[in-house]
Amino acid sequence: MTLITGRERRRRWRDEDRTRILAAIAEPGAVVADVARREDVCTSLVYKWRRAAQREQSAALFGFSPVIIEPAPRVAASQEHPPQDAAAGVVEVELKDVRVKISATAPSSVIAATLKALRS
Repeated sequence: MTLITGRERRRRWRDEDRTRILAAIAEPGAVVADVARREDVCTSLVYKWRRAAQREQSAALFGFSPVIIEPAPRVAASQEHPPQDAAAGVVEVELKDVRVKISATAPSSVIAATLKALRS
């Protein structure tokens, strides 16, 4: 049992400890609840650490591209469909009140990261 005294009621975990615990749950056949019990940490906290690590890893994998997001202008009914040649080479995505234009020559990883960022 761990007794925490003083003003701080929560235990602080060092990065080395978190890394060690996350490595233990990544082992083949490892059960998160067993590892958490052995390390005296709450199971939900281990899952939270794992999600955060996965987010950091995917952000490092995809990287970021500069994006300018502008509110979609109101279009008159007669101008709803622009001419085909004006929109050539541009992918236009409209979500909620936001319209994003992405070059059709952009790498698929950049397009996927942009769409993922818009959904969250």
